[in-house]
Amino acid sequence: MDSELEKEIEAALSDMSLMDADEPQASTSNDRKIVTVVAVQRDDILVDMGGKNTGLLPVKALGDEPIPEVGTQIEVVVKGYNAEEGLVMLSREDAVEAAAWDTVERGQVVEGVVRGHNKGGLELKIDSIKAFMPISQIDTERIDSETLSSYVGRRMTCQITDIRRAERSLVVSRREVLRKEEAVQREKKLQTLCEGETVSGKVRTIMPYGAFVDIGGVDGLLHISDMSHARVEKPEDIVSEGQTLELKVLKVDKETGKIGLGLKQALSDPWTDAENKWPVDSVVSGRVIRLAEFGAFVELEPGCDGLIPISEMSFGKRINHPREVVSEGQVVKTRVINLDLERRRIGLSIKRLEDDPWQGASLRWPQGAIFDGRVSRVAAFGAFIELSAGVEGLVHISEIAAERIQSVSEKLHEGDAVKVKVLDVDEGRRRMSLSIKQTVEAEPEEDYTQYIDGSGDALVDKPRKKRKKPLRGGMDF
Repeated sequence: MDSELEKEIEAALSDMSLMDADEPQASTSNDRKIVTVVAVQRDDILVDMGGKNTGLLPVKALGDEPIPEVGTQIEVVVKGYNAEEGLVMLSREDAVEAAAWDTVERGQVVEGVVRGHNKGGLELKIDSIKAFMPISQIDTERIDSETLSSYVGRRMTCQITDIRRAERSLVVSRREVLRKEEAVQREKKLQTLCEGETVSGKVRTIMPYGAFVDIGGVDGLLHISDMSHARVEKPEDIVSEGQTLELKVLKVDKETGKIGLGLKQALSDPWTDAENKWPVDSVVSGRVIRLAEFGAFVELEPGCDGLIPISEMSFGKRINHPREVVSEGQVVKTRVINLDLERRRIGLSIKRLEDDPWQGASLRWPQGAIFDGRVSRVAAFGAFIELSAGVEGLVHISEIAAERIQSVSEKLHEGDAVKVKVLDVDEGRRRMSLSIKQTVEAEPEEDYTQYIDGSGDALVDKPRKKRKKPLRGGMDF
C-alpha cells in the first residue's frame, strides 16, 4: 500500500462511526462453542451447552438469520453467566464474526453492504466484520465527497487490501475489482472488435491531441485529426467529457490493445457531389480560414476548403501578400476556376469576378501600333510596362535603346512614362512583347550593288535598302 493511500486511510478511520470505542468487541478466543437448540421461545432460544449447563441466545441476536429448529447445531460465543437464572449468556453475531475472521485474507474478493460514510470514504459490513473503503478506492473515476451518501445501503463487491486485526477492521477496494472486470471486458471486446464497424462510445478524457472514448469496457483514441472534416484547433471545440458519439473503428491492435477511432469517418463526406455543388465557373461564397504566402484558403463548407492563389486576387495591381486583399474570418465571393475531386482541391479566383482585361487585347493593342505606358517593374532582363489596369507587356533589354546597354536602370525606372511599340500579343498566355527603341523612326541605311541593266551593256550602281535583322520579341526571354 503506497504512503498516500495509507495517509488517506488513517485520516478517514479517525472519523469512522462504525468503530466507536464503546461498542462491544467480538471475541475470537476459545469461548466459541457448537451447541444444540433444545427450545425456541418467543424472544429466546435455549441451547444445550453440555452437561447440566443451559445457554440463552436472544432471537434478535440472529439478525437476518432464520430461527433454527430444535435439534439444530449452531455456533455461538459465550458472553457471560447469569447466576440468578443459572443460564449461560450467548452471542451469535460474535460467533459469525469470529468465524469470518478465520477466513479473511489479503487480496480476497468479498461482498459487503454500505452502512455509512464519512468525508474520507464508505463504512461497510462484510459478514459482520467492519470495513472501510477510501474514497479513492470506490470507483475507477474520481468521486465527489458530496455524493457518498448515495452509496449507503448498496451492496458492493470489493477486494481486501489490508487486514487490521488490532482495530478489528478491514480496508477494501472496489476500484481493484472494477479494474479487473474492465480488463476482462477489454480483452473480450478486443477479440470481437473489427475495423470499419460503427460503435457507440462515451467521451472519458480529453487531451490536447484527442479524446479517449469508452466504447463498452474498452477505451479507444479519437485523434484530433479524425474529429472533423474541417480543420480542428482544439478537441474541446468538437467534443466534451460525457458526450456520447457514434464512431468508426479505424484500427485495432490486439497485441498492444490500442484502438483508433474516427468521428469524421462516421459522418457524410462533404466532398460527395462536389462537382454539382461547386461546378467550374460558378460563383460561390466562403469564409477565409487561413492565409499563406502563396494564397488564401476559403472554407466553402466544413471539410471543404478552396485556395485563392495570390495570382488570382487582382487584375489591376501586383499583390505581395494575400492580406493586402483579404483577411482571416472574412466572407468572400469567388469564382471556381478548377476542381480536382481525386486530390480534393478547389481553385478559386477573386479577380475573375470582374471582366478580364486581356480579353480582346490583340484588338485593343494591335501589332505594330504605338501606345503610352508606365514602367511598373524593372528586372535584370527588361522592364514591364503597364498599358492598362491588369495588362502589362515586356520590353526586353535589347529593345530599350538603339545602342547596347548593360543595365535596364540606365534608361528606365519604376513609374517612368514611356512610348512603346507592340511587337506581339498572346492573349492565351497573357503576354505581350513591346519595344521602346522601335518607336523612334530611324533613317534607312543604304548600300549599293551592281546589276546588269536591261540592255546588258553596262554595270551601274543602284541603291537598295539594307535588310533588317529579325526582331527579338520580349516574350521569349
